[in-house]
Amino acid sequence: MLTIPNLISLIRLALIPVFVWLLIGKDDPFAAGWLLGLIGATDWVDGYLARKLDQVSEVGKILDPLADRIAVAAAVIGGLISGYLPQWFAWALIVRETLVAIGALVIALRGHTSLEVRPMGKLATLLLYAAVAWFFVGTEWEVMHWAAWIVGIPGLILYYVVGVQYAADGLRAIRRHDEGRAAEL
Repeated sequence: MLTIPNLISLIRLALIPVFVWLLIGKDDPFAAGWLLGLIGATDWVDGYLARKLDQVSEVGKILDPLADRIAVAAAVIGGLISGYLPQWFAWALIVRETLVAIGALVIALRGHTSLEVRPMGKLATLLLYAAVAWFFVGTEWEVMHWAAWIVGIPGLILYYVVGVQYAADGLRAIRRHDEGRAAEL
């Protein structure tokens, strides 16, 4: 359970309150943006190490996406509250995250624990981590504000496309689960 990738995920989770403090408490979006970038970059690192070191675990399959969801939620809600993220962009992310959370809850209640992570989902998450972080960094470096838009729009589109794919995966998982239960009876 305590593997190097899981330790990295735990560190990512521990850095989220620091990010919130930098953004809201200290009103330093520039530093918060860099920290969010680090949290996002280590998302890739923990997954890579899990595969490379053969330390893929059930805990890691839950911990890694949990760290992603909490970091994205903190960044988006914090960015919305502080006014550093464009409102429509933040609300588009909140709506998608809410729909995915509801879908995950329905899947869990129907007896299925998780879905396979899609590479396009990882790409969308990477682009959105970068975009949100760069909106914050762009408060001091204007070029990063434009870079945020350049990666943010495609990231948002991919995020919704993958959300639809996850919904289809979830429906298939529920159907298989229900068919398996029916066959047992």
